[in-house]
Amino acid sequence: MSYTALYRKWRPAAFTDVKGQDHIVQTLKNQIEAERIGHAYLFCGTRGTGKTSIAKIFARAVNCEHSVDGSPCNVCELCKGIAQGSSMNVVEIDAASNNGVENIREIRDQVQYPPTEGKYRVYIIDEVHMLSTGAFNALLKTLEEPPSYVIFILATTEVNKIPITVLSRCQRYDFKRISAETLCARLKELTEAEGIEAEERALAYVAKAADGSMRDALSLLDQCVAFHYGDCLTYDNVLEVLGAVDSSVFSGLLRAILAKDTAFCIGRLEEMVIQGRELGQFVTDFIWYLRNLLVLKTAGDAENMLEMSEDNLRQLREDAEMIDEDTLMRFIRVFSDLSSQLRYASQKRVLIEMALIRLTKPQMEHNLDSILQRIGELEERMEEGNAAMSPEVIRSLAAQLGQTIPGSRQLSLAGVNGGEDSGDSASEKQVVIPKAQLEDLNLIRRDWGKIIRDLGGAIRPAFRETVVEPGGESCLCVVFSSEDCYAIGSRPTVIGALEEYVRKNYGKELYFKVRKREAGEQTIPIYVSDEELKKAVHMEIELED
Repeated sequence: MSYTALYRKWRPAAFTDVKGQDHIVQTLKNQIEAERIGHAYLFCGTRGTGKTSIAKIFARAVNCEHSVDGSPCNVCELCKGIAQGSSMNVVEIDAASNNGVENIREIRDQVQYPPTEGKYRVYIIDEVHMLSTGAFNALLKTLEEPPSYVIFILATTEVNKIPITVLSRCQRYDFKRISAETLCARLKELTEAEGIEAEERALAYVAKAADGSMRDALSLLDQCVAFHYGDCLTYDNVLEVLGAVDSSVFSGLLRAILAKDTAFCIGRLEEMVIQGRELGQFVTDFIWYLRNLLVLKTAGDAENMLEMSEDNLRQLREDAEMIDEDTLMRFIRVFSDLSSQLRYASQKRVLIEMALIRLTKPQMEHNLDSILQRIGELEERMEEGNAAMSPEVIRSLAAQLGQTIPGSRQLSLAGVNGGEDSGDSASEKQVVIPKAQLEDLNLIRRDWGKIIRDLGGAIRPAFRETVVEPGGESCLCVVFSSEDCYAIGSRPTVIGALEEYVRKNYGKELYFKVRKREAGEQTIPIYVSDEELKKAVHMEIELED
């Protein structure tokens, strides 16, 4: 006898076998028991979540002679005939290959005849969004007023493509992605029934890789078992078959990126290529790992949101202590852009290497994220007392940011080019403010992200892309890029809430004002005090008004 794939062999035969869709199963069972059966249903959701399986179970249940609690008995002649596909009462149509008007006209002609046995004729139209516009129009009248013995069940993965005229005539049921915990429990149940020995950790990874699809989970399990047939299915076996990477690799990679160890990152990528790992899957898993770090740092109840063992959680907490939220978000943006590029790339390895170099050497890029990261690193080094801010570093950052503020005192680095001015004054200017103002500015800038998160409400989205600059003695100015955000931020209640927060949490009487960034204006100047620059630059400084 030929082998039957696991997802076909273990297709649910009754409502009790369906996993992860309890809200839909219970509703349909109640309708059958109360004999309040609708004439048209729309099942929508991602692949492998049970749409067609529940449609077939429902078709048997409404015709079953001895249904129990709304479920089919699967032993009567009607149930057997429908399950074997020999019954004329249930017609399953693939709309992807039967999407024309003539196909719908055939259905319209067939529904005139009542069932020869049982109560209902059930039409299951799979991938209904593939029907043509003419086919949808031909279906409308029949769908709205079918004979009392006809039930339509439409299934789709792209509900947005269904005309609103069809949606309004159907009872809509949204199928959820099945949780990894539910998938893992089902896989464990099936491996025991099949006599397959497998580690729970291996099944957990298969469940995670399935991304909420029961069919994908069973197909991946089938693939892994076939490759290591007769042996215990281990976690390493699953990684080998699926071309995936162990989470400990991501931890080591993150540490190397933070340590600016480009050689280690490229070497680790080389190892994965030699081992035959799927590079697209590696990028996806690394983004997921970074996402988990971000959730752990920002969400209050993160442990319950992250489906992983206590050992992995412990490692994740250690990694989260090494990196701040802003840097994490930059890393996620870089790899998310990389993920979309890999779909059509012929040289995936080169693109990944470039992304790793971008993260380990931000000075090679001139975008805002990279410059912010470099400034943050310089600030940390200055706070630790081991900063060596050379004139070249100052000139480089100044040239990239192009910072000048009208009316401010500015710094000229005499002697950088042999005591002569370079001629490009913009690249050799630094904004100098009194030490007290600089302390206030650094205090608020350091915690700016946390402040707007804590205030929440309208402040959080409106202040997301703002910059804080000095506004005078005991005053800070918030600079907005968007007109809409500026309109929200300029409200007296918003400014008052900001000042009150700073007063309570920092014990400082600071005042805030707002302005909108002008067209073409460069952002994020480097503010320094006279004392800090004299210590860091180790040369004479000429101050100009």
